[in-house]
Amino acid sequence: MRNSLKRLERAVPLMRISNLRHLYNETTALNGITLDVREGEILGILGPNGGGKSTLFKILSTSLVPSEGDATIVGESVTVNPDRVREKIGVVFQSFGLDSKLTVRENLEYQGNLYLLQGEILDERISSLLKAFGLVERSDDLVGSLSGGLQRRVEIAKGVMHRPKVLLLDEPSTGLDPSARLDLWRYLEHCREEERTTIVLTTHLAEEAEKCDRIAILDSGALVVSGTPAELKNAIGGDVVLVRSRNVQLLKGKLQRAFSMPVSVVRHELLIEVANGHRFIPRLIRAFPDLVTSVTLRKPTLEDVFVHTTGHALQANGMDGSL
Repeated sequence: MRNSLKRLERAVPLMRISNLRHLYNETTALNGITLDVREGEILGILGPNGGGKSTLFKILSTSLVPSEGDATIVGESVTVNPDRVREKIGVVFQSFGLDSKLTVRENLEYQGNLYLLQGEILDERISSLLKAFGLVERSDDLVGSLSGGLQRRVEIAKGVMHRPKVLLLDEPSTGLDPSARLDLWRYLEHCREEERTTIVLTTHLAEEAEKCDRIAILDSGALVVSGTPAELKNAIGGDVVLVRSRNVQLLKGKLQRAFSMPVSVVRHELLIEVANGHRFIPRLIRAFPDLVTSVTLRKPTLEDVFVHTTGHALQANGMDGSL
């Protein structure tokens, strides 16, 4: 893993996002996003529904022109040369884009034809993808008869049919069970290692973002912070103490006054970031024995990073989910 991170640090940016802004009428969906994506990395764009992820995805996939700013992918501008960009990217949307009345092979053939692949070249490419994605035995099955996990495999195979430099995925694990999610990441790693594909995905799931090489946290249309999962969690420092109480708001106020520390309310629990949490907990219980009902001690997670950097829980969302 360490060698992989060093390789990514030396890699040149394959995608440059420069001051992207977008408005829907009077609502700001993106507010000046600037971000580089290195060649060969898996970048996760983490944020709540309505935080701007889908708008950014639409711009990068050339289906939406930004109000301001630009993005370049392999040197081509999404605003100036969208057709050239489409030649270099593969796109997997959140909703399935397969033809359910065609077989797996027919869906891949159709996608190959769109990129002018024919004859032996197309046949060899399809055979290679069917084998890589574990679809050989299902190649003649109608896509509509497949499970959600198998359909997602076909979607990704379709997205990399033309060997794109960049693969864009919008909430790729939506609707998948835990086993299918593991399969999904196995095939994403295959794309990166065997197809040499740079991958950018959006997600509202912290555990999915944890698997990425680097994460960009997006909230209310703004880029809050970016870094590796380890870097982001280490920035919090110390431990996380979760406290349950019969009166959460009352205990929050008393804690802030007694210990002069920031306290957040997340899903009806108090979240406290503190060094040496095992030493803090006895002080907490001695101070408020009648208000504390349970205490949990753990190391920081990406959800904690989100709370730390935005001031609210990852699923908190006051915006239209379409942004």
